Amino acid sequence: MLMRETPVVIDGPVGQLEALYLETEAPRGLALICHPNPVQGGTMLNKVVSTLQRTARDAGLMTLRFNYRGVGASEGTHDMGTGEVDDAQAAAAWLRAKHPDLPLTLFGFSFGGFVAASLGGRLEAGGEQLKHLFMVAPAVMRLGDQDQLPQQGELTLIQPETDEVIDPQVVYDWSSTLQRPHELLKVAECGHFFHGKLTDLKDLILPRLSK
Repeated sequence: MLMRETPVVIDGPVGQLEALYLETEAPRGLALICHPNPVQGGTMLNKVVSTLQRTARDAGLMTLRFNYRGVGASEGTHDMGTGEVDDAQAAAAWLRAKHPDLPLTLFGFSFGGFVAASLGGRLEAGGEQLKHLFMVAPAVMRLGDQDQLPQQGELTLIQPETDEVIDPQVVYDWSSTLQRPHELLKVAECGHFFHGKLTDLKDLILPRLSK
């Protein structure tokens, strides 16, 4: 059966948010996917985001990806900080309202890695038990003292070794300071956008979603 995403509109903090939602029969969980830097052209249709969505779909998860404020048909203007996390929180609330009992996994690519991590902390503080947080080539330098990582659930960092946008060493150093259990996966001969390596990315994530 061919499964297609459905365009939906979500009420965000500063207006409507454009999103794509995939509903499946007998789902194993939920996946919310956060896209890269909107100022640099990042949208929910980014090829890495699309790969994350398809991987989650293939693992039996319902998926939701969305455009931050000021991106595509989403209303508002870029905030490049807590505003995008607020948008992600609205998207998570929309997904959770439809499926209150399914485990939630968060994905974030680049700037979206910052958004997903910060959102995960917020959700946990509100009583949500996350299943897994995947941070892919994450902009960890954007995480401030106000951004608390979730302490429960699994955490996986995936970092290209020849990333030309995010300094890999910054991610490695940040990983080394984390007090909570996590795994750091390095992708050799791979740049920020996973050119020629999207299949490798899927192969890293799919078995971790299938556990």
